[in-house]
Amino acid sequence: MANAKPKSIKVTLIKSVFGQLKSHRATVRGLGLRKIRDTAIVADTPETRGMIRASGHMLKVEEAV
Repeated sequence: MANAKPKSIKVTLIKSVFGQLKSHRATVRGLGLRKIRDTAIVADTPETRGMIRASGHMLKVEEAV
């Protein structure tokens, strides 16, 4: 199991952060997203899943290849 590659997910910002809660804007920024249609590949961890759940209404999540 030591050679197992960690899972990744692709997160894309599909809605503007303008007018959103400050904590949601910070969460999106923490995921590495700045502008609409920005995409980031992040590790699939419980912490990342929690960040996605908090601001999921602005994000599109896909499995990274």
